[in-house]
Amino acid sequence: MTNRVPSSSTDKKKSNFWMFFIPSMLGLFLFMAPISYQGDLTIPVAVLAKHLQVIIGDAMVGLVTIIIGFMALASLVARIAKPHFIRNNEFLNSLFSPTPMWLAVRVIGGIAVVLSYFQVGPEAIWQENTGGLVLEGLLPTLFAVFIFAGLLLPLLLNFGLLELFGTLLSKIMRPVFNLPGRGAIDCIASWLGDGSVGILLTSKQYESKFYTMREAAVIGTTFSAVSITFSLVVLAQVELEHLFLPFYGAICLAGIVAAIIIPRLPPLSYKKDTYIDGTEPNKDAEVIPSGHSAFSWGLKLALKKADSVTSVKSVFTEGVKNAVDMVFGVLPVVMGLGTMALIVAEYTSVFEWLGTPFIPYLELLGVPEAVAASKTMVVGFADMFIPSILAAAIDNEMTRFVIAAMSVTQLIYMSEVGALLLGSRIPVNIFELFGIFILRTLITLPVIAGVAHIIF
Repeated sequence: MTNRVPSSSTDKKKSNFWMFFIPSMLGLFLFMAPISYQGDLTIPVAVLAKHLQVIIGDAMVGLVTIIIGFMALASLVARIAKPHFIRNNEFLNSLFSPTPMWLAVRVIGGIAVVLSYFQVGPEAIWQENTGGLVLEGLLPTLFAVFIFAGLLLPLLLNFGLLELFGTLLSKIMRPVFNLPGRGAIDCIASWLGDGSVGILLTSKQYESKFYTMREAAVIGTTFSAVSITFSLVVLAQVELEHLFLPFYGAICLAGIVAAIIIPRLPPLSYKKDTYIDGTEPNKDAEVIPSGHSAFSWGLKLALKKADSVTSVKSVFTEGVKNAVDMVFGVLPVVMGLGTMALIVAEYTSVFEWLGTPFIPYLELLGVPEAVAASKTMVVGFADMFIPSILAAAIDNEMTRFVIAAMSVTQLIYMSEVGALLLGSRIPVNIFELFGIFILRTLITLPVIAGVAHIIF
């Protein structure tokens, strides 16, 4: 009697399938499953982040202050003393040795966070609409989101989910947006959860050579959509909650139009289609071989990716590095740039002057109270919520609707998304971000004004 030896290739295939399926479904649930929480539509990662904020409570602001202050000081010491244990460790060297410009931003962030926490020094830095807003209103949320998003992101990245979805969605994303199919995942994660999750996802894929410079810049500035939850907050500020469906419909329509047009214009059209290390992408990588359907080929690539996972420890280590990189590397940048942008918005007329050229454009589009509306057109570059605060004082409902929708579709604001993009390795600078912001304003305004005319 002979013992039957099971087929090792069959066992291996089954093992790879479960290695792909279980972590990927868990990641899909955590980052993309729409769930209702305290009356809002959100995703499980965002719920975990909110619970962490509740658990830590008021100590969160102090913890964030310590982290940002420490990073400013430690980065200065690393630049001056150049200790061997940092220089000889690739991860620590990348964390503590930024370029001179980003070192300056970290130091500014460190000074701003200390002054804001203790409410000392010039009031312009720490008051509730500038440094105080960034420190107490934004950074605790980002800290909590970064912890869980960073730790859990390998569930999306490492087990084949993006390979499967990328293949399935490439037939839509490539012809319409000239992007890989996996870019749709970044958008969905942002749309249902938080724009910071989408930017983190995009940045990590760019660093891993899944996106070229152009693709990363386009996805980071075009597909890191504002969450449904925050859109509701903006709409409530202008007292138009009863118009949520047409409001969000206008945002989605304008967003799609912008996503089709803006990547084909400078500065995004000038970005190189090469990977982070300068190598050329494989043009045949998205071609589905004969004998395969999109699903079967995507599944084969997914199983191959799952097979490359060496151990649970390596995945966990990568997640911890993601979280540390975002918390310690990006929070100081958000504090520095966000505070500076809000000081300019609060204490100067720069954004009001920049909005003046929009008066004839608004009048041409038939938007009532064009002069008042023009003051909100560019100020959103500092912070997304400022236009809605200014709009609340305008009597005309149509104008309030247009301003609220514009503040969401403009997408790039320095108190969060802009600072996150600049703090990541996605290849964009502040001047390019401002140019993209203006393009988004010019292109989405007619779409939103058109929808507003239909409603009102």
